[in-house]
Amino acid sequence: MEEVTSASTGHVATSDTDEQTGRVRSSRFPFPNPLAAAVTPFSRAGRFYVQSWRRYLSPRRDGGIPVVRPTVAFAGQAFLDEIVLAGFRMLRPTGVGDAVARTEQETIAALELYQQAGWCEQPERFFVPPPPLLDVTTRTVETRRRTYERLSFESEYEPQPGEPGRARWLSYAANKRARVWMLRHDEPRPWLVCVHGASMGRPDLDHTLFRTRWLHEDLGLNVVLPVLPLHGPRRRGVWKGAMFPGEDILDNVHGTAQAVWDIRRLVSWIRPQDCAVPIGITGISLGGYVASLVASLEDGLACAILGVPAVDLFDLIEQHAGLAPDDERRRVVTLAKRVGRVVSPLALTPRVPYEGRFIYAGLADRLVHPRHQILRLWEHWGRPEIAWYEGSHTGFSRSKPVGRFMREALVRSGLVDPERPALAGH
Repeated sequence: MEEVTSASTGHVATSDTDEQTGRVRSSRFPFPNPLAAAVTPFSRAGRFYVQSWRRYLSPRRDGGIPVVRPTVAFAGQAFLDEIVLAGFRMLRPTGVGDAVARTEQETIAALELYQQAGWCEQPERFFVPPPPLLDVTTRTVETRRRTYERLSFESEYEPQPGEPGRARWLSYAANKRARVWMLRHDEPRPWLVCVHGASMGRPDLDHTLFRTRWLHEDLGLNVVLPVLPLHGPRRRGVWKGAMFPGEDILDNVHGTAQAVWDIRRLVSWIRPQDCAVPIGITGISLGGYVASLVASLEDGLACAILGVPAVDLFDLIEQHAGLAPDDERRRVVTLAKRVGRVVSPLALTPRVPYEGRFIYAGLADRLVHPRHQILRLWEHWGRPEIAWYEGSHTGFSRSKPVGRFMREALVRSGLVDPERPALAGH
């Protein structure tokens, strides 16, 4: 059994999680939020540890997922993810009443529009190619830890005419200007676009988790870190309930479409600077999801390195919502999963060459289920090279195997000279 806090009721929904599917079956018990917040990570990590032993001792094996001997340290990795999940549940608002009704109406209208336009059958047509990016503003930022450039430009993205939620999305004023953190050399060098995860988009955090000093100074890359919609400075002044990803279905669709639009515009700005150098893209978690879409729409990328990638955004929301069988939001989630096809990498064909496709994932990942999320993309992309590390969703930045895998992927994709040094300790 797993406990899931309901922010709308102040109670806990306890649920069984099937480790094979990542699905949640819920029922309600009246525990107050503070107690749930304290106890839930321990109980869930403990059950993960027990289930891991069952998998290890079972003659049946999950195809494609290595089976490792569980240790207390391995369970500790899962515990770190459970703390993050508990924080998300406590801090993120949960829609009820009128908000659910409005979201359901919008989702129904969107599904009708997308079907009529043929976007459900041909999702690539939903993503309108953006105009080239020509007008950018750059400013040098100096801190005690690093010096980098801050690039900004008008996104110019707008939801399609007639799309539900269009006016609301356009009302998020700060989101209209795209932001990018950038480290570049004076001479031509290969470029790596690094797409951050949910709740990131802040310079210090992004630079740290992507280890940009290593990428820029040791591996010799130009590094750009675009800020996703409704993240970092792009959510200033926006009401706290507006989130990407969040429970508002159409905001998730528009956020995904704008993220892809902004990154493709950024690539159009990079290319003319030196057409001879390769450009690669990497992303973590939500950023892996966005990067997989860009890699399926943008021609000419040398590689796509996806870290602990989310694949099916609306399925992931359902997995972690812990909804009771009679919860009115279940109808919305069912509709959302149909709408989600237009923004699913599983409905698109990757354009990055097969030899440039790479994935890394954590065996103790409690945020993005290895089988139900990552393996689906791995299969869809033709089973490219994948590296499994014995850690959590949030443990990739401390993983030595991930560092080695990243460097090898960049070398094999032609972005890094094989003589360049590895990350210290890797």
